Amino acid sequence: MTDNLLGEFLRARRATVQPADIGVVSYGRRRVAGLRREEVAAAAGMNQDYYTRLEQGRERRPSAQLLEALSRTLLLNAELRDHMFRLAGVAPTGRAVDTVAPVLRGILESYPAAPAFVLNPAMDILAANAMADAFFSGYARIDNLARMTFLDPISPDFCGDWIWTCQAIVAGFRQSGALFPDDLRLCEVIAELTTASADFVELWNSYTLCAATTDARAFTHPEAGPLRLTYQSFDVRGAAGQRLMLYQLEPGPGAESLARLAAHPA
Repeated sequence: MTDNLLGEFLRARRATVQPADIGVVSYGRRRVAGLRREEVAAAAGMNQDYYTRLEQGRERRPSAQLLEALSRTLLLNAELRDHMFRLAGVAPTGRAVDTVAPVLRGILESYPAAPAFVLNPAMDILAANAMADAFFSGYARIDNLARMTFLDPISPDFCGDWIWTCQAIVAGFRQSGALFPDDLRLCEVIAELTTASADFVELWNSYTLCAATTDARAFTHPEAGPLRLTYQSFDVRGAAGQRLMLYQLEPGPGAESLARLAAHPA
């Protein structure tokens, strides 16, 4: 098995694209299927020798900008584009999707035992089930998890380990910023928190991040009382930037009280 996976991918995709597909006029007899190397290079706006070295595996560190150009030239769909980025060892960039599919909304509502909700890269809560609404009911606004954590006065009492939660928020923003550097909503929320929260500024400037963990976390709900829960985060396939957050409540009086709140919201 060759170690030139990116080069093999580029050659295979080049063979599937016809000159007319990208507006290239073809002259004379063609000895290769699809595009020639020089045609790919010209259409992508790069040096022909550089592209040749990419295919041959002599160059292995293309920039995200060059990969984007190749993605357009080779007519890659979202899945193939992301695959090419991974082969090159570069984090895919893109535009986050903010519309939650109806089937996912249905899944949220079919999960009544604990809070479940969907976030975008800016940590806006795009959709939530009844238990999530009950879980966050002490907040003035249930709109953006980062704003709620840093700006709502209830948050330090609600989150048993508020500092860790803040660090997790900042770590999530760092990751989202690498994947979606041009996301305007993400930039907007970071700018707001930079202006409104000294705690956010301190963590953001210090690069103090926390490691991902599935340890149980303690919360104190203003009506349901003490709660302990774990959570898992899942990327939503086909919706770039969306994450499905599924919580699991430990049994106890608090969990029972929260279920009653969800069943009979104020």
